[in-house]
Amino acid sequence: MHAMPYRCGCALLLLAILAAPALAQSPTPPPKALDSAFVPRDEGAADQSWTRFRDQLLHAVQQRDKKFVLGIVDRNVRNGLERPRGIEEFIRQWEPDADDGPLWRELPRALHLGAAYYRHEHMPRSLCAPYVLPQWPKNVDPHGNGAITARETSMRAGPSGSANVLVNLSYSIVRVTDWEVADSAAEIKQKWVKIRVQDQDGYIPEEHIRSPIEHLACFRKSEAGWRLTSFLAAGE
Repeated sequence: MHAMPYRCGCALLLLAILAAPALAQSPTPPPKALDSAFVPRDEGAADQSWTRFRDQLLHAVQQRDKKFVLGIVDRNVRNGLERPRGIEEFIRQWEPDADDGPLWRELPRALHLGAAYYRHEHMPRSLCAPYVLPQWPKNVDPHGNGAITARETSMRAGPSGSANVLVNLSYSIVRVTDWEVADSAAEIKQKWVKIRVQDQDGYIPEEHIRSPIEHLACFRKSEAGWRLTSFLAAGE
């Protein structure tokens, strides 16, 4: 999930956007990282047209239904500040013809986390998923921190499910020192993220944390229904 060379190499656009408008024997209570919680928001949940559309889109992605997915992409879709707009560039970038292409991996990961309305100088008000970037505090470094997206996750002493639990964490922003750490057992494919909480280093599963400069999918509703108007690669 976290491929840092790809993410960091594309960080300029989301930085511009930010500047615009487990169980231990005696678990420690979840600390408030950076003095504040970062609770998920799903501002589209009350809109039945959005929830129906999102469920249809997730099903289409699961089925690798290229026709449906490309059919909801706006013809003038934004692909990045320095990339041409349009479906041709979208296809080149997201490789929908490949069963393991980035489109099929990254779009559901974004949609499953909930969406929030967002506006900046390069984009009119849109419903964007996941909620992390739209809600990210402007005074917090988007590179050196990440949002825990799990209700509860265990920070362990090492990159292993058998390592000691140091603390149980919940929705919050934490400092990240390494975005992709292999499991200590070579045969296990689980990836870990190394974080620091209250001057203590530890590891959490990569699927329990999200960087604000990861992929962001934005949608707007028209007379024809919801359309994907922007899908930015990691940090772009």
